[in-house]
Amino acid sequence: MNNKPLFTLLILMSLLNVSIAQAKTYLVKSPDGQLELSIDSNKDKTLNYSLNVAGKAVLAQSSAALNIKGLDSNNISVVDVKHSTVNNILTPHVKQKSAEVIEHYNEIVLQLSNQQSISFRVFDQGMAYRFSTSLTGNVEVISEQAAFNFSKNHSVLFPEEEGFISHNENLYTPTTLNDIKPEQLGSLPLLVNVDGIKVVITETGLRDYPGMWVKGSGDTSFNAVFPTDVLKAKDSEILKPKGPDRNQVILERATYLSKTQISKQQAGRHFPWRIFAIGQTDGDLLTNQLSYLLADELKIDPSWIKPGQSAWDWWNASNLHGVDFKAGFNTQTYKHYIDFAARYGLEYLVVDEGWSYLDDVLHVKEELDIKEVIRYGKSKNVDIILWVVWKTLNKNLEGALKEFADWGAAGIKVDFMQRDDQSMVKYYWRVAEVAAKNQLLVDFHGSYKPAGLRRAYPNAITREGVRGAEHNKWGDYITSEYNLTIPFIRQLAGPIDYTPGAMVNSQPNSFRIVFHRPMSQTTRAHQVAMFVVFESPLQMLADSPSNYLREHETTSFISNIPTVWDETLVLSAKISDHIILARRSGDEWFIGAMGNKKNRQFTLDLSFLDSNSQYGLESFADGINANKYAQDYKIQTKTINPNNKLTIKLAKNGGWVARLSKQK
Repeated sequence: MNNKPLFTLLILMSLLNVSIAQAKTYLVKSPDGQLELSIDSNKDKTLNYSLNVAGKAVLAQSSAALNIKGLDSNNISVVDVKHSTVNNILTPHVKQKSAEVIEHYNEIVLQLSNQQSISFRVFDQGMAYRFSTSLTGNVEVISEQAAFNFSKNHSVLFPEEEGFISHNENLYTPTTLNDIKPEQLGSLPLLVNVDGIKVVITETGLRDYPGMWVKGSGDTSFNAVFPTDVLKAKDSEILKPKGPDRNQVILERATYLSKTQISKQQAGRHFPWRIFAIGQTDGDLLTNQLSYLLADELKIDPSWIKPGQSAWDWWNASNLHGVDFKAGFNTQTYKHYIDFAARYGLEYLVVDEGWSYLDDVLHVKEELDIKEVIRYGKSKNVDIILWVVWKTLNKNLEGALKEFADWGAAGIKVDFMQRDDQSMVKYYWRVAEVAAKNQLLVDFHGSYKPAGLRRAYPNAITREGVRGAEHNKWGDYITSEYNLTIPFIRQLAGPIDYTPGAMVNSQPNSFRIVFHRPMSQTTRAHQVAMFVVFESPLQMLADSPSNYLREHETTSFISNIPTVWDETLVLSAKISDHIILARRSGDEWFIGAMGNKKNRQFTLDLSFLDSNSQYGLESFADGINANKYAQDYKIQTKTINPNNKLTIKLAKNGGWVARLSKQK
């Protein structure tokens, strides 16, 4: 991470002979003046804050409090106040939306009378707060209060959960604040529509602490809730006697949220940031970087980390045809996957569940020579990522990851954690740290949302925590409208391992659920556009090599789409309706357009291109018959310049993609 500070101004608040403890209200505005935060400290136990955006009341008298064992939580007062303004440019090693990230905010830090402080940062893109403590020794957090009070009964896109044990893969259900009952649990991120201003609630800087969830109140507010730590668990009996199951049953939970041993050298700790990302337009959410900006800073040398595309075996169930061997978990099958990946320049192959025994990640199945597969991959410039069950890996984390590195593996895909209590959050950080020591990438599946780990450990390159394409194998709810919702909410928190690229495509009226030969209920062009719109530095090609080889034109187009970007522009966007993004990689631009169940037509303004250049445009569009036969597509080439207007047409559940290359 290289920071290029433009300026950092620190101003101590002038007391003007008035005791700070007597102050009641503090005001902080965003750099552009559109967001105005007011904080009321004249309350027992809690601080109250309100947020206006462009003159509209968004949050009204919301409250925050942290209850640490041994500290007085009553009659707290503000004993010191510091204001600061920061304006930096960050250059993340693993780019996602852009090569540079502007960090510009105004901050107020209120030092409280009970060895705590609370920091509020106000950006043009939103507001966030976090607690800190100067305590050392054993610090036990008993509870945290966070009540998010909105100005009135607004509409919500709410990911309802059954409990704290979850893959965090729920749909975003349209509802209203009043209709969410106190017994209804929701995970983060979620979206509230405040009279056209979109507010996405999430968190970052989550370390050594449980994740935040919310419950309704029956009125216009959410209340934060947190899973207490897990003290005792046992393996599920679901798969026995066939073998050890990957899931656990929680037997006992703690009464506290977190216990942390803090040394005198550490001199206290920070707690996670609670984020309110603001979009005055829907498209603003697609470029929001608060989850990254507020995360812990880089902990490792990231020079070895390589983003890229990956072949993958699980979604397509290793269904190969036209080969002279029996496909399955064997060396020949994976060499075939490697040959396919090498042909199209894919950097990786993920070898998913089945290569090793569930009770021992180093016990390889007899029919597979994994070391030979890794060796063969390296000979073709294709690196191997190995799937593992989290709890089995945890038995021998240091030894197993060193062994994988000695074999020559490039990374691991860790699965089925399904929790974000303190112990599990610590596990994520430990995996990322040990993997980094062995120069291994990490793809977390069965996981909670991204919450800051990727900035500290960019080898934690992507994660699931999203209802992705795998659900096409058992459900009919992965619609184009759903695909047009997650980039505004879940993707704001960080990369999504959605696993796009279905080659068997249908319109909803002809969609069928076939577990071993899955399909999408969108057009082919919609699937290709996902590789531009969906963000994941490690991007899967989910379908079978046999299908990709048969569909060479499509595969060739996909394989030339980068997985990280130097610049992202929103050309047009509306939640659940459409997205049109322009992304730059070097001198090339890619435009990805995804539509919903209606036929669409858009006219694109190309003035963002270099005004002194002409571009060769290669487009991948819905074919004339895509409304009936979703696999129909058309590839065209033409020469354009920045003064041109480009009209594009999308079929129902359709898409459009283009690659624009400067002409010499």
